[in-house]
Amino acid sequence: MEQNVEYRQQMIGEYRAAAEPLFKYLPWMEKSAGRAVSRNYQGNGLSRNSISFPVYDATLMNFVKEAAASTLMNRNYVYVYTRNRIRSHADEKKLIAGAELKDWEILCGILSKYVLEGRTKATLWGEAVQEDIFLLVLRKMQEIIRYWDKKGR
Repeated sequence: MEQNVEYRQQMIGEYRAAAEPLFKYLPWMEKSAGRAVSRNYQGNGLSRNSISFPVYDATLMNFVKEAAASTLMNRNYVYVYTRNRIRSHADEKKLIAGAELKDWEILCGILSKYVLEGRTKATLWGEAVQEDIFLLVLRKMQEIIRYWDKKGR
């Protein structure tokens, strides 16, 4: 029994170390919830053949960079989506809302999809902010860490 408590505390410590640096972005995410956090850059207008591309809020870019470098990233997030039959934002939100300590891998998988896939699919980062995915995942991670950190003491 004592061994289980020690193991759980060690796990929570690792989770906290990985997730806590991202919690500083929660106020920005709450403020930006449901809003567009990018704009399309069309060039300086000199060429009619220029390609537009999204320009993101600097805070979002810092978050994505920090999240991508964290141990929360699961490059096999597609498997998490397939195994849990996640097909829509509603599915993601339902799983996030019901997540517990044992579901940490699901939270990391959802976060990973938007952070990593956003590198090649330009709209995903903005979508994750507008749909509150980043916000909900971070809040749930914070809730799990707080709950279990108190439980072991």
